[in-house]
Amino acid sequence: MEDLKSIRTEQRNPETMHIDELSTLDMVRLINREDHRVAEAVAHVCPQIAQAVDIIAAHLHGGGRLVYCGCGTSGRLGILDAVECPPTYSTPPEMVVGLIAGGYPAIFKAVEGAEDNRDLGREDLTGISFCKNDVLVGIAASGRTPYVLGAMAYAKELGAPVIGVTCCPGSQIDTLADIGIAPTPGPEVVTGSTRMKSGTAQKMVLNMLSTGAMIRLGKVYGNLMVDVKPSNEKLIRRCVTIVREATGESEEAAVAALEKCHYACKPAIVMLLRGVDENTAKRLLSQADGRVALALRAVID
Repeated sequence: MEDLKSIRTEQRNPETMHIDELSTLDMVRLINREDHRVAEAVAHVCPQIAQAVDIIAAHLHGGGRLVYCGCGTSGRLGILDAVECPPTYSTPPEMVVGLIAGGYPAIFKAVEGAEDNRDLGREDLTGISFCKNDVLVGIAASGRTPYVLGAMAYAKELGAPVIGVTCCPGSQIDTLADIGIAPTPGPEVVTGSTRMKSGTAQKMVLNMLSTGAMIRLGKVYGNLMVDVKPSNEKLIRRCVTIVREATGESEEAAVAALEKCHYACKPAIVMLLRGVDENTAKRLLSQADGRVALALRAVID
């Protein structure tokens, strides 16, 4: 058994030794002060995050998948990031995948022993036909979880890029990864409760990985999510707002353009800004690899 005191995420925080004796207001202020350390820690690993974004974007562009793999809080964070991609960027559900040790039941309730099974990580990747065209992101605050290590080792055997997201630089996961992303926000407010600062740090990193990749794939114009999926009333309304913001046109003009292209924002924007019909707008976007900015500058044959 490894001595937990040697793991950064398991060390005691000297700033919170007497948190149980504080007033409630002072308690939450202390937690908030500790949370401020998270963004600073993530800032230090931006170069590694940028490297990972470029690799992920290239593989997604080539038809590969982004696969998150983790246990407990880390696994749930990967699933959360994955399930938000289809409604936000109209990606197919299989493009970004989240795996958690113990499978579906573990999303809601801990499955004892699953994270300690190295072979299970390999099995879960084979179960989704993981291949060298995909990218694996192994997530574990401690950087030592066997399930994640097993999945990473299998992905490397196949020749797929492997990215590690931990809060322990130099850990097994950090060193096994092709790109190790290891922000160090410091010991937790409650010793070992890695759902707190470590979980927040991991969530920030995953936000950057998926969002950065989607921007590189042309799913953002300016800072507008122009590939949003109009799957409910709120998102339909968002489409109208996006087209109006991008073009400066009236509500009526935005709705008219969107109705012609089944509420797809990209062609609607190109139609209005280039003064072209739906088919021409779609052709310009296709030639521009789906990037609105390039389609707006393209020469019309």
